[in-house]
Amino acid sequence: MKMYLISDNIDTKTGMRLAGVEGVVVHEIDEVRNALDNALKNKDIGIILITEKLGKLISDKINDVKLNYHTPLIVEIPDRHGTGRTPDSITKYVREAIGLKI
Repeated sequence: MKMYLISDNIDTKTGMRLAGVEGVVVHEIDEVRNALDNALKNKDIGIILITEKLGKLISDKINDVKLNYHTPLIVEIPDRHGTGRTPDSITKYVREAIGLKI
């Protein structure tokens, strides 16, 4: 199985390409949806990496894939500018999931 990158940044694509990961650079919401749909059609792709910024643009589609598709695994990654997550995102996730403050 292969990995595939959907990025909004050429530097991220270049870095992943050096690691052997093919991908595409897109910016508009329609381009992102088309890139994801094309990746889903390719049965050789087992992991789709998507930058967090693009993931937010199509969060509905990503959630649908995560809930209803057996493969591929979709992983949202930070781009070269860092993550869009808050510093306490893990703690917040645990609190929301089980109602326990840690």
